[in-house]
Amino acid sequence: MLVLSRKKNEQIMIGEDIVITIVDVRGDKVRIGIEAPAHIPVHRQEVYLALQQPEPPAGAAAPEVIDEA
Repeated sequence: MLVLSRKKNEQIMIGEDIVITIVDVRGDKVRIGIEAPAHIPVHRQEVYLALQQPEPPAGAAAPEVIDEA
């Protein structure tokens, strides 16, 4: 893994088409801007992982919970 230090408004280039800009730094939060061609999907990791999960077939119902108390 490449680790870089950047200050606010500094950029990182990935190839010729992707630009990462450090937009803001506050405490332990860093806001970044990403410029990439439309054909390159950009997602937060948790969104990407959710998209990788298979979707249930259309019309499939959630399993029933039966309480036999």
